[in-house]
Amino acid sequence: MKAVQVMLDESLLERLDSDPEVHRTGRSAVLRRAAEEYLARRRREAVTEGYRRAYGENGGLGEEFAGWEEQGEWPPE
Repeated sequence: MKAVQVMLDESLLERLDSDPEVHRTGRSAVLRRAAEEYLARRRREAVTEGYRRAYGENGGLGEEFAGWEEQGEWPPE
């Protein structure tokens, strides 16, 4: 791991330090997890946006596959 310096305003740092998870696992562990969750969310958003652009209102699957959308069964989410 590499040490990095992060600037937080005092009220945010107070709230962070008062959290029970920070007391259990430490500030660095909580911030690492927050960064991982942030990057995962951004990746999901990018993939979703790619699908929206590719298959959105004007994209679709094209004439070749017209009508097949109703034939398939989507897996449960």
